[in-house]
Amino acid sequence: MYRSLRQNYNLIIMNIVRHLFLLIVFTCIAPLLLAQEDTVARIKSMDEIVVTGTRSAAERQQLPQTVTIIDRGTLTLQERPNVLPTLMEQVPGLMVTSRDMMGYGVSTGAAGGIALRGLSSSNGQMLVLIDGQPQYNGLFSHSIADSYQTLMADRIEVVRGPASMLYGSNAMGGVINIITRQMQQDGIKMSGNFGMGSYGTVQEELSLQMRKGRWSATIGQQYGQSDNHRPNMGFNQYGGFAKVGYHFSDHWDAAADLDVTHFNASNPGTTVEPKIDNDQKITRGAAALTLTNRYAWGNGRISIYDNFGRHKIDDGYTEGKAPQSDFFNSRDRVAGLAAYQTLTLWQGGHATVGFDYQDIYGHAWYTDKQTDTTVTAGRRVMQSTDQQAHETAGYIDLRQDLWQWLTLEGGLRYDYHTVAGGEWVPQAGIVMRPISGGELRLTAGKGFRNPTMKEMYLYGTANHDSLHAERMWNYEVAWQQRLFDGRLRYSVNLFAMKGDNMIQTVAGKNINSGSFNNQGVELDAAWQAGEHWHIATNHSYLHMEQPIVAAPQYKGYLGLHWHCGRWSATAGLQYIGGLYTEVGDNETTENFTILNAMIAYEAAQGVRLWIKGDNLLNTEYEINAGYPMPRATAMIGISIAQ
Repeated sequence: MYRSLRQNYNLIIMNIVRHLFLLIVFTCIAPLLLAQEDTVARIKSMDEIVVTGTRSAAERQQLPQTVTIIDRGTLTLQERPNVLPTLMEQVPGLMVTSRDMMGYGVSTGAAGGIALRGLSSSNGQMLVLIDGQPQYNGLFSHSIADSYQTLMADRIEVVRGPASMLYGSNAMGGVINIITRQMQQDGIKMSGNFGMGSYGTVQEELSLQMRKGRWSATIGQQYGQSDNHRPNMGFNQYGGFAKVGYHFSDHWDAAADLDVTHFNASNPGTTVEPKIDNDQKITRGAAALTLTNRYAWGNGRISIYDNFGRHKIDDGYTEGKAPQSDFFNSRDRVAGLAAYQTLTLWQGGHATVGFDYQDIYGHAWYTDKQTDTTVTAGRRVMQSTDQQAHETAGYIDLRQDLWQWLTLEGGLRYDYHTVAGGEWVPQAGIVMRPISGGELRLTAGKGFRNPTMKEMYLYGTANHDSLHAERMWNYEVAWQQRLFDGRLRYSVNLFAMKGDNMIQTVAGKNINSGSFNNQGVELDAAWQAGEHWHIATNHSYLHMEQPIVAAPQYKGYLGLHWHCGRWSATAGLQYIGGLYTEVGDNETTENFTILNAMIAYEAAQGVRLWIKGDNLLNTEYEINAGYPMPRATAMIGISIAQ
């Protein structure tokens, strides 16, 4: 009876969302078509200040790297607790694997893998940063998707293409840098968000920002839970974020921040082979201390950071078989120091010198469910359960503006890993500005990934004697332009990537034997069409000589945002074509179209009522093989900002 009531509730909410959205679109399409230039709201120029592509602040039009910026307004527009669904819409070529309505999880069958141009965070080839510090599992080297909460993010910068020259290992496919929130003016700001919807899903956030004189602080707390759309698929999560800053002078600032997330996730297995008691208890945290300087002649930063985790996993069992007798346990950390200084010592020239050190630690063991004692024998033999590696690197990056229309950039990094050895990482680029508002970029850069603790030490395939870094080269040509005083902007990127030394398991052993050759094109455009409308679209096509799971051949997105008075509406239509969910003998691809929409009403100053629906076309599709995604779902809620 409860399930029947819940299904009826879902259906009612779906119908409300569909009819309200269609009503607003059709009653307001005329102003879009008849909009006059004198009523157009100017959007921000693309010449924004970015930090991820060069470590220090620089105008985007000066950088040869392709950087996508998503501000907090876009991140919070659809009241999503996690940043990844928004990144998947806004960044050409970026794909995030999913399997349910809320929660990604870890271990076998997990989702939350971030793939860009055919390289994936699940394999440690795509790096996530928080304020420039690396965030990944020290044992398996993958990202932890459930840790990346909208609550903490002020903006996100995504470098599409290798960034290993600046950020070292794991940045061979690109980086996602989550830049955290910080109060800029004296005063107090409070915000909260609460939502509920399909399958018992609940999301809640509260945050407080303060600034008084030299001191500033941001604190926040979040909670989420969902039964999700399949049995044995429950998820719940809670955590918090805190950041304290002190302004010493016009030239020096210090900050300390801490982010901790705990989640419990259940994996039901595939529809072909369901699992029982496949449960995970995961705690992840990140802490950092930073000291920043700003002078007319340059700027720099010193950071000490620690990204840590504690995992306890029951691998579960299939019906008719015996339950697992033990838990998998692990502790890991990636701690280190990062320092850089940018100098402007001659006209039009910038030199960045940096140093990185990382201590990478992983400890894995099994414990008996009944006695809680460590299991050291049997089917789960590992070569070693407690290992540590160190990575030390230095780099220099030079950028020179020769004339108003030409910028040259080049950099070199030397990275030494205590097991994999040394690696030279060069990068070079040219930016030409032949017309006002237009830039042509040409870049060539190397990316690499050191072997993970798992590949070197865990299980029978481990090999720490002869594994070396994976390597790739990326070549890219890009054009971007702003028209009509920035109301219309677009960019086109052509890229080719060639990788070798990829780590594969051959004859039961991990060795450097793989290669890949990927080419593609990406298109990104946005138009501020009148006072009330904003339209954005992006498209990507990827050709892979060897298919890769979770990397679609084509991804396209069309987004529409409208606001008028107290009302606003957002809709996004996304098509995924040629998504590989399985490769090899059982090669399988998926093609699907999904429509998400949201309507909001400002009931009072700072009080926003919202209702949204995902997959309104009720599409049947899979992103992870054997894990059907939920059909149409809905959420309603309220957000408050004072």
